[in-house]
Amino acid sequence: MAYKKYKVNYKYNFKTYLSFIKKYKLISAAIVLLLLLAELSSLVDKFLFKIVVDNGTNYVNDQLTRQAFVKLLLLVLFVYIIYVVVRAAIGWANLTLINLLEGKLMRDLKKKFFDHIIGLSYKFHTTHKTGSLISRLSRGTGAIERLSDFLYFNLVPFIFQTFIVSASLIYFDWAIAIIVMFVAMTFIGYAFIMQKVTSKANVKVNRMDDIEKGNLSDFFTNIESIKYFGKEKTIKEKYEFIINRTRSALTKYWNHFRFSDAGQMMILASGTLALMIVSIFRLLDHKITIGTLVFIYTVYGSFIGYLGSFSGGIRGYYSAMADFEPLFRYGRVKNDIKDRPNAKKLEVKEKTIEFRNVSFKYNQRYIFKNLNLKVMPNEKVALVGHSGSGKTTIVRLLYRLYDIDSGKILIDGHDIKNFKQESLRSELSIVPQECVLFDDTIYNNVLFSNPEASRKQVMEALHFSQLDKIISTFPKKENTIVGERGIKLSGGEKQRVSLARALLADKKIIVLDEATSSLDSQTEHEIKKDLEELLKNRTSIIIAHRLSTIMTADRIVVFDKGNIVQVGSHNELINQQGVYKRLWDLQKGGYIN
Repeated sequence: MAYKKYKVNYKYNFKTYLSFIKKYKLISAAIVLLLLLAELSSLVDKFLFKIVVDNGTNYVNDQLTRQAFVKLLLLVLFVYIIYVVVRAAIGWANLTLINLLEGKLMRDLKKKFFDHIIGLSYKFHTTHKTGSLISRLSRGTGAIERLSDFLYFNLVPFIFQTFIVSASLIYFDWAIAIIVMFVAMTFIGYAFIMQKVTSKANVKVNRMDDIEKGNLSDFFTNIESIKYFGKEKTIKEKYEFIINRTRSALTKYWNHFRFSDAGQMMILASGTLALMIVSIFRLLDHKITIGTLVFIYTVYGSFIGYLGSFSGGIRGYYSAMADFEPLFRYGRVKNDIKDRPNAKKLEVKEKTIEFRNVSFKYNQRYIFKNLNLKVMPNEKVALVGHSGSGKTTIVRLLYRLYDIDSGKILIDGHDIKNFKQESLRSELSIVPQECVLFDDTIYNNVLFSNPEASRKQVMEALHFSQLDKIISTFPKKENTIVGERGIKLSGGEKQRVSLARALLADKKIIVLDEATSSLDSQTEHEIKKDLEELLKNRTSIIIAHRLSTIMTADRIVVFDKGNIVQVGSHNELINQQGVYKRLWDLQKGGYIN
């Protein structure tokens, strides 16, 4: 199970992140301004402490009276109280704005990439695991929060603090300022180098996580197959193998931090030692006061805190960039099926469908070559043939889930490529072979095809599909939750929901793809008249393996290896030698093998 290696595109990822920030320039500017005020005020308490120490020294040496010293202490206390209140207000306002901004950024990122991914082609979704898509979208959402935290809690405060600390230390002693700035630059440079190395391991961890979640989704989706074939042990072993790969990648990633933390500790220890030696000599030479020495140490101690925070922020930055990479790569995926710039909205009127000289290949294998088929208004045309003969592909091409290589597909005489994809599909109705439902109520699953429908219309659709008799025995009736993918319903019950959806959609063109394959013979017989009513005054394409269900079709089109080999009514075709008669003789009202 090899993983695909790729590099993190820091420039593209950060540019994409900034595209989200740009929408909120005023909020960002306000945050930066508040951060500047907060960092400027951070020296106040240290300077007040310096004043107390210096004047306390003068008082002890009888160079300052008790009254004057007490008066000074009261003034310092008053200033300190104001400082605390102001700083708390700045912190409260800043956190409020950061929370507001990050909430908006996370929402925008989820919407942008969900909309993009949901709009990508059918081919994309059949070649990407659902679990991996969810994992990458979730990680990307967390990454935008971490990157924002890095900017507003680490980077901007650190930049401001560096300038403020440098200026204040230069004012008192330039040599000490040089030592502190050298320590800072060495510390940050080392942190960047180590994180650059670590990011490669982070990318591998993310890839392993995607594989794990993709397989996990696959296992739970196929739980019935696992149970039916008694393969719980096999799946457990496979999952154990996968999570061991994830554990191995994580351990290697975490081990990088040993070198990072040890190196940073050595840099800080060396810097502190150099600062102590120089500052003590300055004190002994009477070039600085005790209060100034205390000020330098408190500022340096505070600055070390900023360095540690910034180092952690760098770790978060590289982690966020690695998390962005697989998601933002989706942003560069172009849709295989594109609307033309002047695409219009389709409105079916005449109800004709035509495949004119259509050629289509999939994975370099031709499914159709120069296919010609026309369905007239209100005509019921059935498509018959062995599995793999191209019947379902016809439907997918009609829906533009794939684009043809040459020829045209026409509705009402107009090329479907001239219409917006969503409007094309919304003008068609389908009862698919496998009805996959949302984890919602039966009522809402039917309503999905026509959200504007009234309750009366929904209940009529349920009655039409013979579903009302079944749900009348359910405690919550039509408000029964069907479970993920409709797992709580039988195959026949799910297909009835699909039939109800098709009726509620009320479109002029309808496709039935094995619409009754999951129904028992009795139920199929009961809804046969209702099906005929559904198809009345509608152009319909019917795909069926059970030939008894298409005996009343106006025309039956027989496919064999992507070619139309026979066309006619049921009675005409069973009296001809050919594919249809052989299929009829094989099943005699049953199923094609």
